[in-house]
Amino acid sequence: MVNQVGMGKKKNKMTQPRIQITEVKPVLCTNCGSGNVIKYGSYNGEPRYLCHDCNRKFKGDEAAFHSRVPAEYISSALCSYYEGMSINDIRNHLRQQYSYYPSKGRVFEWIEKFTEQAVKQFRQYQPKVGNRWIADETVLTLDNGHNVWFWDLIDSKTRFLLASRVSFTRTTEHAKRLFEEARKRAGRYPKYMVTDKLNTYFDGVAGAYGAKSEHIMTSPFGEGKDSTSKIERWHGTLKDRTKVMKSFKNMDTLLSFTDGYLVYYNFLKPHEALKGKTPAEAAKIDYPHKNWADIVRQPVPLAVEVSRHKDLHLKAPRIKGTMPRSTRPRTRKPREVPRGDMLIMKDRSGGTIISRRKQKGARVVRRVRRLL
Repeated sequence: MVNQVGMGKKKNKMTQPRIQITEVKPVLCTNCGSGNVIKYGSYNGEPRYLCHDCNRKFKGDEAAFHSRVPAEYISSALCSYYEGMSINDIRNHLRQQYSYYPSKGRVFEWIEKFTEQAVKQFRQYQPKVGNRWIADETVLTLDNGHNVWFWDLIDSKTRFLLASRVSFTRTTEHAKRLFEEARKRAGRYPKYMVTDKLNTYFDGVAGAYGAKSEHIMTSPFGEGKDSTSKIERWHGTLKDRTKVMKSFKNMDTLLSFTDGYLVYYNFLKPHEALKGKTPAEAAKIDYPHKNWADIVRQPVPLAVEVSRHKDLHLKAPRIKGTMPRSTRPRTRKPREVPRGDMLIMKDRSGGTIISRRKQKGARVVRRVRRLL
């Protein structure tokens, strides 16, 4: 008989599988923050979505479109560049912040690509500016030693830069085109046009605006509203940025920088005199992109042509002491005969010369062909 005392039966407890519940986060639009989105295919293995509210596409990861680098790296580089940092300082900043050390060429590619994209994006907006505009010019330097004139026109009320041009000379035609470009951008004529006492502005305002605007010629030290101190302050901001670069490589580099810096100044940089608003916000422009990150994350730029106004600065003036390329004496390479052939020539004194090359001042008597 088996003693079963103390041998209680163990109940077989069935082990139930544990169900782990994970919270699914809703997908929100990276542009407007709306949850009214649908899946819209994939891009390089990452899901892509379409927002029905803003009608824009965005990706599930943080990388920019057509790039393997996260958008925050690129936007940080662009913001640092236009705030005054050099390319090497930007590379060191990215290495310290994100442990990513790009090459100089890569950083320049980001700046060129997204600057052009930003210029195209913001070209469509028309600001609501005041009645008093201010125009002036300043000097910038190229690597080849040329000094170029940077013309700009600003609204006194909103500090919005309406137009800018670059030229090698200060003529009436340049001033006239600056005023015409500002009128097209604002869609109206100013009531007062304030400039300094350069005679070019007198003829330029008369040719562009006629009797529709009152021309006030003053100085930076004028009293009250009749002063160019506001645009001189803007020139100081521009010079603080360009002194890090020392000079520009060529005209295209200068135009690309000035176009990008005007976008940064008008739409992205808060102004202390405007109580923390940007000039575009003061001009009552409703635009969705408030920083470089928004510009980098947008999928496709708008197809808007950007005028580089190359019609007035195709030919640079000649630097004193140099000779234009078209007038340099051309040295003709001596004509050679086939290898093995010889020329028998007579010089001016009657001597005989045997050579494979035609000698200067000599007369060819006979040509001895090579025997094959």
